[in-house]
Amino acid sequence: MTHTVTLIPGDGIGPEVTEAVVRILNASGVAIEWEEHPAGLLAFERSGQTLPVALIDSIRRNKVALKGPVTTPIAQGFPSVNVGLRKALDLYANLRPVWNLPGVDAKFHGVDLVIVRENTEDLYAGLEHEVVPGVVESLKIITERASTRIAHFAFLHARRNSRRKVTSIHKANIMKLSDGLFLESVRRVAREYTDITYDERIVDAACMQLVMSPGQFDVLVLPNLYGDIVSDLCAGLVGGLGVVGAANLGTEIGVFEAVHGSAPDIAGKNLANPTALLLSAVLMLRHIDEPAAADRIMQALGTVLTTGTVRTRDLGGTASTMEFADAVAKAL
Repeated sequence: MTHTVTLIPGDGIGPEVTEAVVRILNASGVAIEWEEHPAGLLAFERSGQTLPVALIDSIRRNKVALKGPVTTPIAQGFPSVNVGLRKALDLYANLRPVWNLPGVDAKFHGVDLVIVRENTEDLYAGLEHEVVPGVVESLKIITERASTRIAHFAFLHARRNSRRKVTSIHKANIMKLSDGLFLESVRRVAREYTDITYDERIVDAACMQLVMSPGQFDVLVLPNLYGDIVSDLCAGLVGGLGVVGAANLGTEIGVFEAVHGSAPDIAGKNLANPTALLLSAVLMLRHIDEPAAADRIMQALGTVLTTGTVRTRDLGGTASTMEFADAVAKAL
């Protein structure tokens, strides 16, 4: 079966890491037809739009996309490309598995977490204004519908992947209405999943406990802002954003992306580590029902990292982006 996938190379190092990952996916034997579309700064320079209509239409048609890092033009009136994409396609769940890769130095070992972040509301709704000069107001939007939906996603993910516990992260002790609604919504959903243990943590305490003893956590479900912060914190436990993949998922559509930035300072130099986008592509393969290829790529990546002779600079080596990709492809 041939899968048609929208490919968004992105900006900065995006085209390099997407080329590397496409090379590995081609070596895996999975039949993929790519529809390439720009987004972010490159798209703006070409069309005056950071999220062209043709891109959105392509993703809606294909139901799946692989996305490199993008740059939002630094000017008032240009909202985040990533936030805009999630809103346009109702990609309500951000899924970020966090685990140790073999051969990668990290602060902790044996980490195996899943971060489930509500992706559409909270402070990221972008509703802010200047009340009077020197005073601005930003609205935190929490709805029962979105909170319930992300809670079901978290518990279903736990059940389908033999996870044992879901922890709700909140600040309801201070924001009693907004975070209180999120927390109560998750509690109601939790009662429907008696096979999954449920507990709760205040967000600041959760951060402390994550950097002291991450093994006590399994699946974390969070509102948008806390999810953004805590997911990056968890990436730091295992080596950083360069070794963690992510997916943005809706009811029918999945966009799989590297969560690191576009790194314009090294763009075009063939230095970037493509591992984060490769891990996102592995999530994509599982999503499109190609688990055998996903497993083979993970084994090949593990072989290259464990051997240690071909590593990019951020992992202590001297290999280029494409040399690393070729090593993984060869290990397949």
